[in-house]
Formats: sequence, structure tokens, C-alpha cells
Amino acid sequence: MNIEIDQGSGFCFGVTRAIGKAEEELNKAGHLYCLGDIVHNGQECDRLQGLGLTTINHKELKTIHRTKVLLRAHGEPPSTYQLAERNEIEIIDATCPVVLHLQERIKKEYNNNNEHRKQIVIFGKNGHAEVLGLVGQTEGTAIVIESVADLNKLDYDKDICLYSQTTKPLDEFRLIVEYIEKHISPEATFTFYDTICRQVANRMPYIREFANRHDVILFVCGKKSSNGRVLFKECKDANPKSYMIDTAGEIDIRWLHDCNSIGICGATSTPKWLMEECKIRIEELLGGDK
Repeated sequence: MNIEIDQGSGFCFGVTRAIGKAEEELNKAGHLYCLGDIVHNGQECDRLQGLGLTTINHKELKTIHRTKVLLRAHGEPPSTYQLAERNEIEIIDATCPVVLHLQERIKKEYNNNNEHRKQIVIFGKNGHAEVLGLVGQTEGTAIVIESVADLNKLDYDKDICLYSQTTKPLDEFRLIVEYIEKHISPEATFTFYDTICRQVANRMPYIREFANRHDVILFVCGKKSSNGRVLFKECKDANPKSYMIDTAGEIDIRWLHDCNSIGICGATSTPKWLMEECKIRIEELLGGDK
């Protein structure tokens, strides 16, 4: 039995950096608050909790004072920094540099849009942590578009400036650009910026090729991961015998019958150690045959 772990899967740079900052502080102090799940993977969150990381929400942030709080890779709106200053909270800022640069661009666009005649539009998932941080740069005025179906929210007689959440699919972003170009009034302007992280976007074609290479695919991913759902769909489209699992314990031996090759891959929020655990579990289920 050939069992291959996809070397391109696993934490992206932003997540690796955030976890590194958390571990560094935990090694020094033994305890640290994190605003929201540091990564959308329950197993990794449990591991860090064992080291002393406590996850809090925005409501709980209001009640703590004079302590340290880590901001995860997704980024936060300006209001979070203002609250931290009022409560004398020391921020350990692990916002992904790609996300931070995007926040700065959107904030600059908003500040230069003095009369607010231009519609600032963000292609992203409503309520997603990164999107909340991006919308916050515009004092809540940016319009969030989840898909082409939402484009009726826009006024095509007014100027439009389009950005994207960093983890959205590139092909869908292009469809949105094409639609707006086709419908915008000749009197209005349309500018767009492809702000999708290439570490994520470049995984799409590769993950399809990986899924095609194996009889069965086990996609290891936390249930909360938006990136994971997108990548799993790519796997499933390429190989119908693709199964999403959160832990090694979810592997069903019936999936592995009559196959010679198993591929293990995951999201940008999936730790390598968890994929290794899945490989070990497969070997146990198959009686050590490889």
C-alpha cells in the first residue's frame, strides 16, 4: 500500500508565525490569552491549550485588564486595538503580513474617499474573522460580496473599488470582476485588486493533481476552516473517493478496501503532526501493510 502525505499541505506562513509567537510567549510566561481560535483546527487548539493558551471572545476581551492578548493571523478591526488600549492590554500582534498589508490598502482607500461616493467592495465570507477586520477599516461601510449572486447589492451607476479576502478562490474572483465590468455604467469607474494570497491560490491546481494521483484521499481539516472546505471541494471534484476527517479516529476502514494508493492532505490550518497521525492509523487498520 502506498500512503503519501502531501508535502504542500499544512500551515501557511501566517498560521506558522502566529503559533510561533504563541509558543514563544507560553515558554516564557506559561499562560496567554488569544482572541478567537488561533487556527481553525480543534486538535491544534487543544495542544496549545495544554501549554497554557486560553481562547477568549470579543465579549470576554472587554472584561480583562493589564494582561497580554495575542491577535491571530486573521487580523482585527481598529476597534479591537482601541479597546485593548483602554484596558491596558498588551497586544501580541500575529496578524498575517499579507492580511495587514490588505487592511492598510483598504484603510487608505477609505480615507481618500472623502465624500464616500465610491463603493468599497470586499469579496469574502460574511462574518469571517479576516473580513470583519477588513470591513472595520471602512468604519463598517464596505459591501461584502460572497458570490456572483450577491452582486445585485451594488449600484452600477456609482464608482466601485473591489478587493478580496486573501483565501478566496481566484477563479471566482475573476468571475466577479467580469460581471462588474459588464454591468457598470460608462459614467462610473471600476478598479479591482487581486489580493488573494498566492500560497493559498496556488494550492488549488496542485491539490487536484494530488487527488487524481491516488485511489482514495483523506482530507484532514477542522470543521471551522473556510479554506479547508474550498480545498476539499477541489479534491472531491477530482476524486469522488475523497473523505474529510478531523482526527485519525474518524478513518473508516471500509474507505480503504480495494485500493493501492492513499493520499493524505489538508488545509492551510492543518498541522503536519495530525496528518502523520492519520498515516499511522491507516497502517494500524491495514495491519501494517504498506
